[in-house]
Amino acid sequence: MFTRQFFALVVVGTLVLADPVEKRAATNVWPTAPKTSSLSKPITVAAGATFTPPTAYIRYDRGSGACNDQAEGGDADAVFLLEEGATLKNVIIGANQAEGVHCLGSCTLDHVYFEDVCEDAVTIKQKSGISRINYGGAKHASDKVIQHNGGGKVIINSFYVEDFGKLYRSCGNCGTQYKREVEINDVWAVKGSVLAGINSNYGDTAKIRRTKATSVSTICQRFNGNNNGGEPTKAGSGPDSTYCLYTTADITS
Repeated sequence: MFTRQFFALVVVGTLVLADPVEKRAATNVWPTAPKTSSLSKPITVAAGATFTPPTAYIRYDRGSGACNDQAEGGDADAVFLLEEGATLKNVIIGANQAEGVHCLGSCTLDHVYFEDVCEDAVTIKQKSGISRINYGGAKHASDKVIQHNGGGKVIINSFYVEDFGKLYRSCGNCGTQYKREVEINDVWAVKGSVLAGINSNYGDTAKIRRTKATSVSTICQRFNGNNNGGEPTKAGSGPDSTYCLYTTADITS
């Protein structure tokens, strides 16, 4: 009898611990950089590889004057280029950069912090698959933090964002458009315009759960995107059970 009960407790305990979502928590307490490494060109993380600095939370940037406000940059302007399946861990991206991280395929960012976003913090270029942004955070993004230009899905877990235009934006006017998905879980957003911007005319979806949004104007903004480079038009906002997938209970302030 004792053995049977003990076994049951172990099984139940395993089931509880198996859900990592419940363990997540965004934080506004950031690590301190022990040093700064100013790069003359991006660091490329090979397909399937993981980049972890020799000392945790080294600050990487592209040197003084690298940021040119909202001027669009390319891969050559990034701090890190992540190939398919690559992971970037325990890194701070400094203010002196034009482009932060470019994911050339599906990628994972784990505890990556952006001190002052210039153009975009993360640009997702994968054709398909899932990219994950776990923990970490970004501050002072006058426009977008995560720009999703490719296809597939982006999952954002336990991310802190402050003073921003949009946390996530599905590209509104890329030459090649996709149906894109984003999941936002346990995020803490402070002083922003839009948490998630999606193109409902392409079937995009934004699923948002357990998120704290303080002084954020719009949680989910739908747009009519295009592939001709024109400015996308707004198509409504708020939960609708089709594209913006959340309820008021999922958002706290």
